[in-house]
Amino acid sequence: MLPLPFANALVLTGPTGCGKTQLGLELAQALDAEIISMDSMALYRRMDIGTAKPTPAQRELVPHHLIDVREPWQSASVAWWLDEAKRCAQEIEARGKQVLFVGGTPLYLKALICGLFDGPAADESIRRRWIEQAQTLGPASLHQQLAAVDPISAERIHPNDIRRMVRALEVFELTGKRMSDWQTQWIGVRGQGSGVRDQESSTVLSLDLPREQLYERINRRVEEMFASGLVDEVRELRAMQPPLSHEARQALGYKEVFDLLDGKATLAETIVQVQMRSRNFAKRQISWFRHLPECRPVTVELTWTLWKMKMDK
Repeated sequence: MLPLPFANALVLTGPTGCGKTQLGLELAQALDAEIISMDSMALYRRMDIGTAKPTPAQRELVPHHLIDVREPWQSASVAWWLDEAKRCAQEIEARGKQVLFVGGTPLYLKALICGLFDGPAADESIRRRWIEQAQTLGPASLHQQLAAVDPISAERIHPNDIRRMVRALEVFELTGKRMSDWQTQWIGVRGQGSGVRDQESSTVLSLDLPREQLYERINRRVEEMFASGLVDEVRELRAMQPPLSHEARQALGYKEVFDLLDGKATLAETIVQVQMRSRNFAKRQISWFRHLPECRPVTVELTWTLWKMKMDK
């Protein structure tokens, strides 16, 4: 069971490219549900092709929330998203509709299930210093320092994820306590779950495809994105003022196209790079989902079977 106010919500997650957007749309129609996006990049307006967000036609079929709600130069923390998700869920239930979360951002899913730990407030001077070090010496220097003070967090955080490395180093500097120690506060916040995967649970489902099939879908989708005008989309975004926020610039596919526009790679090389990084991202997502006891891997067919009772109500 999810914690309040999400106790009656359903969650469909899964790695990038697995087909959860279309499946979520079909399920929402059968469940008389409204969808809350659980995708950190679908928040941004004008970032359409690279984020593979639901099309306007799909959003006409089923109401979607937390899509196109931020400008590309704005930031959006996990705490901000969770607050907005609470508001949307309460409004949807007040209309007598089922709440259905669809998306694959692991930190959003973990916040939804576990809540957020009560860590220290941000310190802009500390953050700025760490960011400047990353820009001067490279992200690897941050990862090395994080590994020295908090090896558990260093193992969890990708060496190129500057934002999360900066936060972990900031927390340690401010409190003398490791981020991984702070995060143990999440244990016991999950409602009535015991922490052991319950194979009868059907609240949080993760769409699971054979790895070869998933990779084929990812490769094909990346090719379709470029054919649909991803390069032009990124070119227009880069010309905007104010410039893109740090979060938006890190979107998968966009930062690789920045290199293409700067002449650092050819189009063919860029496509291959985005495909490879998308596959690697999918692997990390799957690892995240497997470590969440509440998250049950399912096929498309099993998803319909598990939620059929709710459809028949």
